[in-house]
Amino acid sequence: MKLSFKQLLVLVLVAGLFSCKDQKSDSSESTGALERNLVVDLTDTGIQIQPTMYGIFFEDINFAADGGLYAEMIKNRSFEFTLPKTGWVEPNSDRHSYNNESGILSVIKYSEEGTNHNFARVEVKDDEGYVLINEGFRGMGVKEGAQYDFSVNAAKRSGDIQKIKLQVIDSLDNVLGETVVSPDSDSWKTYESTFTVNKSEMKAKVKITFQGEGEIDLDMISLFPQDTWKGRKKGLRKDLVQLLDDLNPGFLRFPGGCIVEGRTLARRYQWKKTVGDIEDREILVNRWNTEFAHRPTPDYYQSFGLGFFEYFQLSEDMGAEPLPILGCGIACQFNTGELVPMDELDPYVQDALDLIEFANGDTSTAWGQVRADMGHPEPFNMKYIGIGNEQWGPAYIERYKVFEKAIKSEYPEIIIVSGSGPFPEGDYFEYGWEQLKQMNAEIVDEHYYKPPEWFRENADRYDSYDRNGPKVFAGEYAAQTVAIASPENKNNWESALSEAAFMTGLERNAEVVHLTSYAPLMAHADGWQWTPDMIWFNNLESFGTPNYQVQKMYSTNPGTDLLKITEDGDKIIGKDGLYASTVKDSKTNELIIKIVNTSEQNQNLSIQVEGGSITDNVSVLTMGMDDLEAENSFEEPMKISPKEGTASVNGDVLEAEIPSMTFSIYKISM
Repeated sequence: MKLSFKQLLVLVLVAGLFSCKDQKSDSSESTGALERNLVVDLTDTGIQIQPTMYGIFFEDINFAADGGLYAEMIKNRSFEFTLPKTGWVEPNSDRHSYNNESGILSVIKYSEEGTNHNFARVEVKDDEGYVLINEGFRGMGVKEGAQYDFSVNAAKRSGDIQKIKLQVIDSLDNVLGETVVSPDSDSWKTYESTFTVNKSEMKAKVKITFQGEGEIDLDMISLFPQDTWKGRKKGLRKDLVQLLDDLNPGFLRFPGGCIVEGRTLARRYQWKKTVGDIEDREILVNRWNTEFAHRPTPDYYQSFGLGFFEYFQLSEDMGAEPLPILGCGIACQFNTGELVPMDELDPYVQDALDLIEFANGDTSTAWGQVRADMGHPEPFNMKYIGIGNEQWGPAYIERYKVFEKAIKSEYPEIIIVSGSGPFPEGDYFEYGWEQLKQMNAEIVDEHYYKPPEWFRENADRYDSYDRNGPKVFAGEYAAQTVAIASPENKNNWESALSEAAFMTGLERNAEVVHLTSYAPLMAHADGWQWTPDMIWFNNLESFGTPNYQVQKMYSTNPGTDLLKITEDGDKIIGKDGLYASTVKDSKTNELIIKIVNTSEQNQNLSIQVEGGSITDNVSVLTMGMDDLEAENSFEEPMKISPKEGTASVNGDVLEAEIPSMTFSIYKISM
């Protein structure tokens, strides 16, 4: 049959229409998107999300306290390190333009007993100007236009030292800011001065010059930025606390971690030595100083300028429950495992009772008065206390029973956190849980550092836990991309996404899991020992890792009541890489759905809401990255972070497009 041109044209157009139709109908198939139908049930489950569900675990590892959160810039300010001149340099004339033959530095022990053992004696032989340099914590970060407070305790011993000049200098000895104090007493006296820095510098140092001749004694040489958290004098580094406060934490667990136990009992953390006047807080070698051959840090000490009072105060600032952890008379079992004999345990138990009095007692009590003298007459209203960190075996259970009996006898309202050891499975874990369950323990602390795939595969970990047994504190967890404590571990997107998937299981089991926290919290870019870590910082900057951003998405959207989300009646735990949990917030009357897609396929979800009604007012936060190896950095601190998105609601159905390798939160008004 011969066709006219007009007929041929019609056939071509029709064929084109069918071709376009076929391409459109196959679009989801060609992009690999899965079509799935989920159901959210608004019926009350009777399970509440605890206000403590998402919190913070702080340990002084990776220079997180001195050199980090605690804003002091002078290292070894009171000459208390084992090598007491650590951090201090007497410059040689062949390296600098000044001649240090004009003086000498000696470290002297106080004759009387006390917690501040040493001071420095400087002898200035001529008026050319004797010089000391302090290197800070891997340098000192100073900011242009910012003000800094210098203070020093001094006593003139002989002769006439007329001036002590402090200068902040860069690597070329350029002066970035300076001030002078004039000592005028032969008795100990504190001299203070404030100055402004004229240029920002990441790795500045402090140069101290003495003018005049004679001998002068020095102690507590200190330099702080004025712009601290809440403007507190000699306080905390503002940007780091802001990152913590932005997490909206339900609790703050402190001070660790393995530093609670110490390598030996003599080097354990003793809270009473961290309160009172700062100059009277006895310094301690940090247990992480030479723990790892790949990152030895022999200059790592604890000044305890950030002590128990400051931890309680920080908890209060952030609206977080304070959760102190105390040693139970066992040194770190990975080190010495040194034990206090049972008949010598009383002082350790008394420390726990006295801590409760310090936190909660009124001013008629001895330790309540100590707190009041530090500026906080009102109680901190502590509700929790932890006994032991990662101890295991019969020795721990035997000692824990003594603590529990004493605490409950005097303070029955205090909730005690116990521990199941350092591993999430195995003999130690099974024994600990068995014993603690028989004792009707209230909360058991579990720790797990595992590969990313473990977190994806164990999102159902708590589904089978006894609903009537002890509650769980997931107190330390983080995905290890290489191996536990490997220096090659990365805070990459795969680790964070896997943790997000696992956390849907924590939330889904809120009946059992009452507290959770990532660990470790912070790391100095030039001073770390352990990776990965949630927050990285240098002397001037800080950023949250993708893991931080995941934690923040959960902790700022916790909800108040657990709801059910299912597919074909089943929980959503990893089928085709999809994980989900959902809560409602009774305060804001919102439905909050958390969806994690760990697969390489996009997934189109139709989420039917039953048992109530929703509006079309929906907000979306989505965080994702095609590159699972991607990380945030100082150069790109928000490379992987939540972005606002859109979704549509048709009647009682939420239509959600879930890209591959993403974590999304949908908030819908009910």
